[in-house]
Amino acid sequence: MRRPRHPIDLRALQAFVAVCDTGSMTAAAKQLGVSQSAISQAVSALEREQGTSLFDRDSRPPRANSAGRALLELAAPLLDHAQRVSARIDEASDAGNASVRLGCVDSFAATAGPELIRALSGSTRQMALWSGLTPGLTKQLHDREIDLAVCTQTVISDPRIVEIPLFSEAFVAVASRRFLASRPAADWRTLAANLPLIRYTARSVIGQQVERFARHLGIDSPRRYEFDATDPLLSLVAAGLGFAISTPLCLWQARHYLDEIDVLPLPPGGLARRDFFLLHRESEWDGFAAELISLTRGVLDQRIQPALQQALPNLPGDAIR
Repeated sequence: MRRPRHPIDLRALQAFVAVCDTGSMTAAAKQLGVSQSAISQAVSALEREQGTSLFDRDSRPPRANSAGRALLELAAPLLDHAQRVSARIDEASDAGNASVRLGCVDSFAATAGPELIRALSGSTRQMALWSGLTPGLTKQLHDREIDLAVCTQTVISDPRIVEIPLFSEAFVAVASRRFLASRPAADWRTLAANLPLIRYTARSVIGQQVERFARHLGIDSPRRYEFDATDPLLSLVAAGLGFAISTPLCLWQARHYLDEIDVLPLPPGGLARRDFFLLHRESEWDGFAAELISLTRGVLDQRIQPALQQALPNLPGDAIR
């Protein structure tokens, strides 16, 4: 008669998963910030409590055996549920005063971010604002390093992540005011025929989006200048060394160049806009997510879009919607 197995110890399970993921006790210890002996003891205790070996001890690095693989398949939802329970308890115990970690793409963090912080300054809730690129932010959200994320054109495979459309903005062609003044009837085709395209780097989501849109428009410009950020990109545009395809938020992020540049509309279509989404885990931070959506749309409608329209009268009316 088989003796009954003990309930799974979650810390031991976390150690077991770390060994499977990293391929060694040493690497698992480094990942979890504990000693190697603590990992070894946790895995041994798990095997002892479950009454079976979980690793093929003859393989190097250690590999999960059939029992270990079965446990590994079930481990992720168990650990994730435990984290969700802990997060909900923390929220409840703080009675609405919990500090929320919000990750944003750089252009959003630098433009809407300060206005959001100002709008929340009168509340008791504390907010930490992180910025970065969409791929890194989605990984941070998945790894629970942040609580919510504002990203662009995401591809989320985790059904536990809620994706809420936030707003969209149109791509526009950007050139120096001096160049456009010398060609009063210029449109985006004039720019493409006479100037090189100054690009965002392809490792960024906006760089990939611009490249797809440029190909769709038939813009065949050699690769000469590529930048991670809008500020150096606009410095070349303002100097008349090329034109760019950018967005209203990116332009507002580098707004000290607005007196030297102007915009021209680009053809509408499926590739002509950049979409923003708010991401958070299901059943977590629902109330704050709704508050954040309302605040963001208010900031865009009442502050950023009117200021952009004043600085760039040629900006399309639906540039941000």
